[in-house]
Amino acid sequence: MSTDILFQLNAVGVQFGRIHALTDCTLSISRGERVALVGANGSGKSTLLRHLHGLVPASSGHLLRPVPARQAMLFQRPYMLRTSVQNNVAMGLWLGGMRWHAARAQALAALERVGLAALAQRSGKTLSGGQQQRLALARAWAVKPQVFLLDEPTASLDPAAKREVESLMAEFADAGMTLIFSSHNLGQVKRLASRVIYLEHGRVLADAPVKSFFGGVLPPAAAQFLKGELG
Repeated sequence: MSTDILFQLNAVGVQFGRIHALTDCTLSISRGERVALVGANGSGKSTLLRHLHGLVPASSGHLLRPVPARQAMLFQRPYMLRTSVQNNVAMGLWLGGMRWHAARAQALAALERVGLAALAQRSGKTLSGGQQQRLALARAWAVKPQVFLLDEPTASLDPAAKREVESLMAEFADAGMTLIFSSHNLGQVKRLASRVIYLEHGRVLADAPVKSFFGGVLPPAAAQFLKGELG
């Protein structure tokens, strides 16, 4: 197995009661890739992300992580602690074993990275949706992850906030971080991804480089999805 492979899924299935959220999922993701997960609601995108992050166990098959890597996950609606913006970032670092003073200093550096240093003493709960997403990005960036998983990172944001979040994602990827994100925004997929995985009813039906996905021959179900989304 390649030393660059971070995740190797072998016939992974995830079941919630009678619902098969993932079925016979086999794929690998390597260091430095920018992987977009696309598909309709309920296709299994969020479940796959949560499984990769260790939040949802497999009901069948198995996931291998040949190369241990630090990873962080950004949820569609990030939870804000009822404290300052700076403490929202520092708390995770402190829980990870960092001294509080150092954690607050590193938190401020992370906030500067995403353009929120001026709001460090504001309550995280009072930020706008776009600002909360940038705060969540700062929390993730602060722990120096090698893998970043994002679930619909710009859903419900206005165009300006979307551009800000996309710009940060691109910067993280350019710095060598592996990105795995779900998105309904196919323009975003074209801009940010190097590879696209299409899921339907918990199955991977297409897996291709971004140029091939948008300009090549796809399985009928994936081609129909793409036609419907772009039409």
